Amino acid sequence: MEKIIKRTIDIILASGALIILFPFFVIIAILIKIDSKGPVFFIQERVGKNGKPFNFIKFRTMVENAELMGLKESAHENDPRITKIGKFLREWTIDEAPQFINVLKGDMSLVGPRPLSAYNSGNTPEMKKMWQKRISVKPGLVSLVDMKGRNLVPWEKRFEYDLWYIDNQSFWLDLKILVLGFFSVISRKGVYGKEGINKPNS
Repeated sequence: MEKIIKRTIDIILASGALIILFPFFVIIAILIKIDSKGPVFFIQERVGKNGKPFNFIKFRTMVENAELMGLKESAHENDPRITKIGKFLREWTIDEAPQFINVLKGDMSLVGPRPLSAYNSGNTPEMKKMWQKRISVKPGLVSLVDMKGRNLVPWEKRFEYDLWYIDNQSFWLDLKILVLGFFSVISRKGVYGKEGINKPNS
């Protein structure tokens, strides 16, 4: 029953958000095209529930052919790959807004561990078990890590928070994460991590 309620809330809130944000999406798309060459959206294959891949959608915030400048490295403040409009979108987490489409499609949920761009089952039975557990739920638009400092949180700690969320997930926990995640976005804390703290697929 909780899964049905969670999915129903995902559909209602994602649909409402897309309807309200659509005019802003059009404006943002125009600004992105004016600011730099390249597509409006950045689409990348990510790992979904039970390891099923899906196309993860964001507004493009980097220059065209950023991979030639080290796209696999974590973005940092004053990163030359980030466009002018891209910097603004990242600072306010607006670049993530198109993921409401992923939520509506069922690839993601509003709350859950952030989706990874690569699957690694680990080298030990224990590590493999933890990875399997992490992908046993849908990835989320907002995660517990957003309450704890976002990109300032070390990778190992993020993994720990994700597993704790899976063990304790509930309607009220999701609501708390959504509310506190909103305030985290407003504060803009942790938009960029400290050098060396982020993994490429985070």
